Amino acid sequence: MCRRCCGVALDLGSARTRAWIAGTGVVVDVPTEAVPGTGAGRPVQRGALVDVAGCAGMLEQVLGPRLPRLLRPMVILTTPALGGVTYRARARTAVGVLRPVSVLTVPGARGIAGAARADLSRPLLVVDLGAHLTEVVLLCDGAVTDARRAALGTADLDDAATPEQIAGTVAEMLAQMLRQDRTPVTAGALHRGVLLAGGGALRPEITRPLTGRLHAPPRVVPAPQTAAVRGAAELLQAAHTHPSGSGALPPVAHPH
Repeated sequence: MCRRCCGVALDLGSARTRAWIAGTGVVVDVPTEAVPGTGAGRPVQRGALVDVAGCAGMLEQVLGPRLPRLLRPMVILTTPALGGVTYRARARTAVGVLRPVSVLTVPGARGIAGAARADLSRPLLVVDLGAHLTEVVLLCDGAVTDARRAALGTADLDDAATPEQIAGTVAEMLAQMLRQDRTPVTAGALHRGVLLAGGGALRPEITRPLTGRLHAPPRVVPAPQTAAVRGAAELLQAAHTHPSGSGALPPVAHPH
């Protein structure tokens, strides 16, 4: 993006918030914690935005000083595949503190696929192993056609879950998708290989049993913990150079 333009790719996780700011090439990576006096504790919990004011205060403190004062940013915001209308509405309200000229939301799985340079012309299964939320998403032509989620992640290890339980949960969600799909789409995507991202993708104690349950090694995205925001950054640049000049992206389907 040119120096006269301003844009932010943003990934609001339960444990970490990551942002890419146009023109800097830097990924900001901070704990998702409300600024004292603006909210209580963690504003994003297990894929739900529970404290809009706290989230807005955090974004203002972390990103506000890094953005040009005279330019309003375009924001590409990743969201959970099953976050629904409520999550997106709350997130847009929180991001409003940055005075955006527009806010475009995309499923985190779409960002992960972009960071992996995955072929979106073919069905793709994406597993996002976060700190407090695990998602399994089926993308067809880049749009979400099926998704499962579990309120479980790497932060639960040694407390409420074992690595084998997390791997088993992912395998069960995939099995549910296969049972529900009466077409060969999901099975074909599974046969081609699962794309694995999130901080959990860096944990061999999770990926090893998951490989055994899938009977094939998943494809781990490079730097999997920041894959969603890096993919969103690519979408941000694509929106900036769109021939219409409106910054519009192709529509992205969100399941209800």
